[in-house]
Amino acid sequence: ITAEGEITSLSCASGPAFEGYHIHDGTRATRGAIERVLITPEQVYYQTIEGAPASGICGSGILDAVAQLQLAGVLNDNGRIEMGSHPRVRQDGDQPVFLLAGEEGRKEITVTQHDVREIQLAKAAIQTGIQVLMAEGGVSVQEIDRVIIAGAFGSYIDVPNAVAIGMFPPLPLERFQQVGNAAGMGARLALLSTKVRSEAHALCSRVNYVELAKYPDFSRVFARSCQLRPYVQLL
Repeated sequence: ITAEGEITSLSCASGPAFEGYHIHDGTRATRGAIERVLITPEQVYYQTIEGAPASGICGSGILDAVAQLQLAGVLNDNGRIEMGSHPRVRQDGDQPVFLLAGEEGRKEITVTQHDVREIQLAKAAIQTGIQVLMAEGGVSVQEIDRVIIAGAFGSYIDVPNAVAIGMFPPLPLERFQQVGNAAGMGARLALLSTKVRSEAHALCSRVNYVELAKYPDFSRVFARSCQLRPYVQLL
């Protein structure tokens, strides 16, 4: 985040959940992975990569699923799957699950209570990082001009769903910019241009790095950010 020419940065340890890891039916973003989800009170609609039969759920899909489950009333603000809240909710062993896909003769893809907890922790890390950056920069939500979302995962996430569960601040959608593999592009530019390398070195000298885990009130803000509700500034 930048304010008045100053740059403040930090690192959020959001873990591998957004890459499909530690998710019951998680998978990389490959053919057949569920990448988009829409849930209504009666139906579930999903899109897979290349339109292939559902084989698992990737990062953008699990984020969509959790947001849609919360919006449909299947999840409460604390992330608990409510039994009886939807025809697709059922008990599987010691935890409730939501049947996302499972046409006759094909693999069942479910969202488990454990999956929801993994996404809550990942989104809370990102939300807490944003909270700290804004507090350090003295910036309010209304003053944010642009949010740049980089990386392969960032290219495919549904921004309104991320906003719905509080991962991102409630800004007009045109202020979010998904730019893809910015790190890869930066590396290529640095290899090709001495001028770009000089600019990068100069930029580094202006960056103030914040150690997130040592930040005052980190634990309190992180715990509050685990809730699935729209963004509220806590610092």
